[in-house]
Amino acid sequence: MAKYTKRSEDYSKWYNEVIERAGLAEHSDVRGCMVIKPYGFAIWENIKEVLDKRFKETGHSNAYFPLLIPKSYLNKEAQHVEGFAKECAVVTHYRLKNDKDNRLIVDPEAKLEEELIIRPTSETIIWNSFKNWIQSYRDLPLKVNQWANVVRWEMRTRLFLRTSEFLWQEGHTAHTTRKEAVEEAELMLKVYAEFAEQYMAMPVVRGVKTESERFAGADETFCIEALMQDGKALQAGTSHFLGQNFSKAFDVKFADKAGKLENVWATSWGVSTRLIGGLIMTHSDDEGLVLPPKLAPIQVAIVPIYKNEDQLNAISKKVDALRNQLQDKGISVKYDDDDNRRPGWKFAEYEAKGVPVRIAIGPRDLENNKAEVARRDTKEKEIVDWAGISDHISNLLTDIQENLFQRAQTFNAENTTEVDSYEKFKETIEQKGGFISAHWDGTIESENKIKEETKATIRCIPLNNKVEEGKCIYSGKPSKQRVLFAKAY
Repeated sequence: MAKYTKRSEDYSKWYNEVIERAGLAEHSDVRGCMVIKPYGFAIWENIKEVLDKRFKETGHSNAYFPLLIPKSYLNKEAQHVEGFAKECAVVTHYRLKNDKDNRLIVDPEAKLEEELIIRPTSETIIWNSFKNWIQSYRDLPLKVNQWANVVRWEMRTRLFLRTSEFLWQEGHTAHTTRKEAVEEAELMLKVYAEFAEQYMAMPVVRGVKTESERFAGADETFCIEALMQDGKALQAGTSHFLGQNFSKAFDVKFADKAGKLENVWATSWGVSTRLIGGLIMTHSDDEGLVLPPKLAPIQVAIVPIYKNEDQLNAISKKVDALRNQLQDKGISVKYDDDDNRRPGWKFAEYEAKGVPVRIAIGPRDLENNKAEVARRDTKEKEIVDWAGISDHISNLLTDIQENLFQRAQTFNAENTTEVDSYEKFKETIEQKGGFISAHWDGTIESENKIKEETKATIRCIPLNNKVEEGKCIYSGKPSKQRVLFAKAY
């Protein structure tokens, strides 16, 4: 049997092995890019389905905008272009040709008049369209969402967490007032936080970024931060209040009720396939992937144990009725009667894939009208009466979902530390990690020095922060509240 890396031995290697064993993704021959395999993409589809429904419930419509963005568009918003300049992939030519050795080369005569940027994000191309769509207050609010891929050139990549190309959604909205735009940004943060906790079973801290950590071109960035099992933080979603920066850059104005022209107020917000990385690192164990039932592509796997065709037929007949009952409850089921694999192999496979519930049934179980039920989160097994087993499974899935959240929440609480001195801060970062709640004087100088010396960054200023007089752990200057530090992905 293959020996797999434990989390305690090498967390990074363990993470990659979990992805490989579960068949989620693999590295592409294109440097820095990944191939999302069917099982991994099924998780993304479940994430997408839930969020898409919620976006539409909150008044947003899906649209699609070009992958290629004229470079001049990025130049219109100074902070925006500065923030993304080092990550941009640029299209300079539009044609290839064969050289004298019949090899393909770039045709030097096919140079574009204006270079095109492969979208790192779509604010600029979308606001160029908004200029044509918005004339008066009657056209507002305008709320669109796009499911797409983006490219941000990365030198050091990690599957799902940081790749040159990734999948995401990006919402973009325009409003008549500042208040309405801020409320929109806060609403979408709430949508993300509720999704993370209720579907991913991943507790998050809701907060705002410091000025240096804000999205390029935003007046305010709201975020949800999660804590992974290795004590590092993961930025799981962001929602930006853009003020009037983009509407001024692209001259997007509306006529108010009095006929006066005003610049609109804007937001943008997004989550990506990075959420799958968050799922892996929040719940998985040394045996492989652990998935919350609400997002698992297969919620129940049923494995028949038999010696001959007659036994298999009898088991299959029994299982068919259960499968129909579970599917009627909206539960996804796989009945694995493949005779090319032994039951032990199948058990290990479904454990590695994080399937929440596994049912095993053999001839003796058939006689006794029972089945063996195993849950992935605790690895507990029990013998369950066949009568009422569908209700039992339904309740068990609910229990697993709740248990995963409570377990992660307990981990967060045990790994969030309040410190009041820089020495204690450095000691905690090195020996324990996790979230560190500490006073900060609000200056970029202190923030940068702490980052330079410890590699810890301010993840957010929590929205539920209490006002508390104190002294900055680094400078000793007065501080009115604690902020949350951590090393991060």
